[in-house]
Amino acid sequence: MTKLTLLGTGLMGAPMARNLIAAGHDVTVWNRSLDKARAIEGATVAETPADAVAGAPLVISMLSDGPTSDLVQTAAMEAFAKGAIWVEMGSIKPAEARAHAERFATRGIGYVDAPVSGGTKGAETATLAIMAGGDVAAFAAVEGTLQALGRPVHVGPVGAGQLSKLANQAIVACTIGAVAEAMLLLEAGGADPAAVRDALKGGFADSTILQQHGARMTERNFVPGGLTKFQIKDLDNVLDEAANLSLTLPAVQAVNDRFKVVRDEMDGGDWDHSALFLELRARNNL
Repeated sequence: MTKLTLLGTGLMGAPMARNLIAAGHDVTVWNRSLDKARAIEGATVAETPADAVAGAPLVISMLSDGPTSDLVQTAAMEAFAKGAIWVEMGSIKPAEARAHAERFATRGIGYVDAPVSGGTKGAETATLAIMAGGDVAAFAAVEGTLQALGRPVHVGPVGAGQLSKLANQAIVACTIGAVAEAMLLLEAGGADPAAVRDALKGGFADSTILQQHGARMTERNFVPGGLTKFQIKDLDNVLDEAANLSLTLPAVQAVNDRFKVVRDEMDGGDWDHSALFLELRARNNL
């Protein structure tokens, strides 16, 4: 499968499109802001979602949320090729993924929900963790293409990919909170945070978040890789899904409330989510 469409060429979608082109695929791109689509060298730029999906056996969505994906699907529905497969790589609710899959199925279109983890760095280096839910045959049909973006793993039926992403985001958010507290403790106590991160490599406390976001916190570098406003969107979805399952997740609730302080009281919705460190400093009157 070498002809495909990618919808959404933002922070994540743009490097993903470039990696698909580098892997030899014939890629058509569309973005609401067409200038972002036109910046993808080697891609065909479509003016509308319908133009983008027409004739494409594989359509990858990297849009901001479920309602946006729904609107784009609706706008393009009559243009899909019969037997095409939609791969939802944006983060949406599991229930939204199931509803989208059912709608596509009535038109003979396959569906795989395959959200990702790894941020812009993972998108740029084609090392994304890809959590795929859907029919086994549909996953098999797109697995080879997705390998140009990272490591796809089939995790269950439709919706399971999005549920896996929610679990991922819960871990990410709570770990960012823990790393922020550790970095602040080190700074206040007079230790060298960079040296401590180096000392912790390979130990139980080590993680990508400790090494990458710990450095961001120390350097006060909050140029976005993963946006705070999208972290909140994902955590709201985590809590909604937990409520549907009659579960209480106190750590997720607490850290989400803090991210909302960054967005609402510090005007930091477009900062990197490691900027939770700034909320912690403010909480400590620093």
